[in-house]
Amino acid sequence: MYFLLVALSQFVPVLRLGFLFTYVAPLVFVLAITIGKEAIDDFKRYLRDKEANGQKYMRLTTGGLVPIPSSDIKVGQLIQIETNQRVPCDMILLRTTEKSGASFIRTDQLDGETDWKLRRSVTLTQKMQADQELLAVKASIYAEKPKKDIYSFIGTLTQKGGAKPEVEPLSVENTLWANTVVASGTVIGVPIYTGREMRAVMNTSQPSTKVGLIDVELNNLSKILFVLLLVLSIVMTLLRGLRGLWYVYFFRFLLLLSAIIPISLRVSLDMGKTVYSVQMMRDEEIPNTVVRSSTIPEELGRIEYLLSDKTGTLTQNDMVFKKLHLGTVAFTQDTLDELETHLEQSFDPNHVSAGEGKVRRTITTRVKVAITAIALCHNVTPVIEEGQPEPEEPKKHHLADHLHWPHLKGKDKDKDKGKGKAKAESEHQKLLEDDGEYDQESTEYKKSKRLPKRRDDDDASDDDEDEDAGKAPRENRPGAQNVTYQASSPDEVALVKFTESVGLALADRTMTSMTLRDPHGALSEYDVLAVFPFTSETKRMGIIVRDKASGEITFYMKGADVVMAKIVADNDWLEEECGNMAREGLRTLVFGRRLMSQEEYQRFQDTYNEAKATIHNRAGNVAQALATIEHGLELVALSGVEDKLQPHVRATLEMLRNAGIKVWMLTGDKIETATCIAISTRLVSRTQSLFTVSGGNQGQIVERLKQFEQMRDACLVIDGSSLQLCLDNFKDIFIRVACKAPSVVCCRCSPTQKAEIVKLIGVTTKKRTCAVGDGGNDVSMIQAAHVGVGLEGKEGKQASLAADFSITQFSFLARLILWHGRNSYKRSARLSQFVIHRGLIISFIQAVFSAIFFFAAISIYNGFLLVGYATIYTMAPVFSLVLDEDVSEHIAMRYPELYHELQKGRALSYKTFFVWVLKSVYQGGAIMLLAIALFESSLNNVVAITFTSLVLCELLNVAFEINTWHRYMVAAEICTVVIYVASMMVPGITSFEISFILSLDFIWKVLVITAVSCLPLYLGGYIKRKLDPPSYTKLQ
Repeated sequence: MYFLLVALSQFVPVLRLGFLFTYVAPLVFVLAITIGKEAIDDFKRYLRDKEANGQKYMRLTTGGLVPIPSSDIKVGQLIQIETNQRVPCDMILLRTTEKSGASFIRTDQLDGETDWKLRRSVTLTQKMQADQELLAVKASIYAEKPKKDIYSFIGTLTQKGGAKPEVEPLSVENTLWANTVVASGTVIGVPIYTGREMRAVMNTSQPSTKVGLIDVELNNLSKILFVLLLVLSIVMTLLRGLRGLWYVYFFRFLLLLSAIIPISLRVSLDMGKTVYSVQMMRDEEIPNTVVRSSTIPEELGRIEYLLSDKTGTLTQNDMVFKKLHLGTVAFTQDTLDELETHLEQSFDPNHVSAGEGKVRRTITTRVKVAITAIALCHNVTPVIEEGQPEPEEPKKHHLADHLHWPHLKGKDKDKDKGKGKAKAESEHQKLLEDDGEYDQESTEYKKSKRLPKRRDDDDASDDDEDEDAGKAPRENRPGAQNVTYQASSPDEVALVKFTESVGLALADRTMTSMTLRDPHGALSEYDVLAVFPFTSETKRMGIIVRDKASGEITFYMKGADVVMAKIVADNDWLEEECGNMAREGLRTLVFGRRLMSQEEYQRFQDTYNEAKATIHNRAGNVAQALATIEHGLELVALSGVEDKLQPHVRATLEMLRNAGIKVWMLTGDKIETATCIAISTRLVSRTQSLFTVSGGNQGQIVERLKQFEQMRDACLVIDGSSLQLCLDNFKDIFIRVACKAPSVVCCRCSPTQKAEIVKLIGVTTKKRTCAVGDGGNDVSMIQAAHVGVGLEGKEGKQASLAADFSITQFSFLARLILWHGRNSYKRSARLSQFVIHRGLIISFIQAVFSAIFFFAAISIYNGFLLVGYATIYTMAPVFSLVLDEDVSEHIAMRYPELYHELQKGRALSYKTFFVWVLKSVYQGGAIMLLAIALFESSLNNVVAITFTSLVLCELLNVAFEINTWHRYMVAAEICTVVIYVASMMVPGITSFEISFILSLDFIWKVLVITAVSCLPLYLGGYIKRKLDPPSYTKLQ
């Protein structure tokens, strides 16, 4: 608005100072860049919207399938969606070409999870013989009102026409939400929500625009510059005298000195930020880094609090089985052979061991029960690779047979796959050599592989190989084949791989059946009678199966220990062993089972189906139905899986801690698991102690916090319930105490709590926060932080897409902050100071000129010189400062303690600002006063001398301030001098007298003025650096 008013004032004749373009052209230039950038973004958005709205789908009509653009799809139509085609709106799945009646979908663009989800078609419509029969059906669908929750849905499909209408309950398993992708089969669905009522649209919120701290500081400095402008104009007006049209002269002085507030500051900073972003994305040390918000790269140089998720961020979200406890006996990777022997014996009806006693047989039986429970209680689906041998007998239908796996078809593609695998293995090996904590693990599981034995050290012993040398390889077992698994949780996949490694493999899975292959190759078939999926509220998963051979019905359930402890029968070991595993850093699951009679199952099934068909309070009714069987379960096993650490995570956290950054870990895991990971990642150093706040009322929690406040060098660990009490009742006390700790671990955190903690730290401490996560549950935390960093991991890209910066590995964060953050902040600070100085010095020259010539309100320079001074004569050298480096990359990474200086914000402060103001006053005054002292003949000579000295002074200022010369800096300096000298020779541009500027008189006067205005400042700065050198110079 300020620059617009200045430009508009030139249309008033009495206020016009020179050519109109002098003030209009810079404004038009800045607006053109800003508007052009926005226009390009809007046009790209328009093209994306047009492409999305114009995507063709097939609509089922009486005349067959007809194409329809997605923008014309309406509720109630029948839409066909092919494999790998994106779902255009929220739909109910009516039919699929999969014989099982279910199709896989990919939801990574909806919830951020990369695992495929299984969706069931409506039974009433799936059993029809042809798709055309859908057009003759008299049915209605009831759908609940639109809401944001993508994990639940309540509805019914009512088919009319018979004596009694058939009602089938609909749940989230029957839905296809918009933006998901059909991964298997061709489906037909009916839209139920379109436009703004779709789940994906309702969950899309425009996050608040993040403004960097340096932008806030520059805004405050601009206010000071405006006050300085007013003061100078008032003083000049008063000294001239309040006579005549004095207010006209006041406004003319305002316009003459308007360069004090530089219009090019915003453009220069924006261009600099673009350069920083490109440098980050092109850095070969942090490949595949993406800068999604180019407005806040300097914030990376001011971080004081780092808040990190645990699973998938500090760890790899790559689960590996570590321990199985059966109550009286425990098995680890070191004793898998013994477990395998017990399991093999339990499935051999002819095996009788003379040396076995009752205890031995009991262990064998318990092993069979436990491994069978783990092998059956899950939602994992095996995907058989095409071209591999199928199970022998009985021949069954595989849901995976209908999946499209283009990367598995053709010999050439198999070769490519082999090359990719070899490349991946070489990369794994390189990481092994770089960091011993990273274990080599194949990303694609093969049935022919044995589960690797546990290694305490990086070097594997040869004894294990000798021990296994005499055993038959896994691929020689009956029916072995190559297979991959699809599941919604890596924990489930890890446990299914574990059961397979000891001999009980998942051979086949459909919607209604499951087949296991025992160690002897025999197939055991089970009917899947009911499945109760895992949810974040219930924290458990259940399944009811019937053994086809014996007819025995069994209810299996697994879940978190805090939930399962109330469901399983009384025992004396579960709580203790869960704590032991958690202290080892293992994620635990409790398995239980219950044998059911046919009558008991039928009663439950009737109650359960009735509850599912209700519209109101369906969730409560279903929970009540499940409660009738969720009690008194036999405790059969406790499993522990390990989530491996990210590569170099320990070294990264240590570097960040040495840089003065306080690290908080916010996780949904229990206290024991979180503290173990905190210790193993070196989040808590060896010299620090742990102080836990868990449970109790408000008074007890406050007392515990006061106790912690008296401690030194300790890590605060707090659970979710205690944290919520703190946030609700005494957040100020909690933040005051917690922020003094070198590290904090918050356990059992919800996504809302994570975001609230991030906001609270930023508001209370006024410090810069950085949040890093990899899953959809971390999005709110990432958006709430001053800097959000997303990892592209196994949980998808939702966090990455919502973040300001996207990286592929946690260890990249150290380089992003310590190197790129340092450069971005230091360069922007220096660049902004030079741009402000450039406007101040020419304004002070103008002020001195007007004061000497009886306070005349006329410009000393013509319009071209004013515009050229801010552009072609000084812009390139000043902007080349975005390539400057105050320290080398090696020093910045080796001595992270240098980051402390950046956190204090001294590179751009009120002190440095006023130093540059004084520099401008001295240099502007020296140039003008010396030129007047050397003035001999005409005013034009003074203009030529002062302007040339001004340009040379700016070039020397840049040269004196550069720490590391770059070839572009040298080129910018030389090219600017050449351009200026060439323009001086054109009288129509500069209006200089050629005879004068070619004389020795001009040259020696310019050199003297330039030397007097620059050398004292350079000598002063040199002496200061010698007496009080910056900390980084001592290391170079």
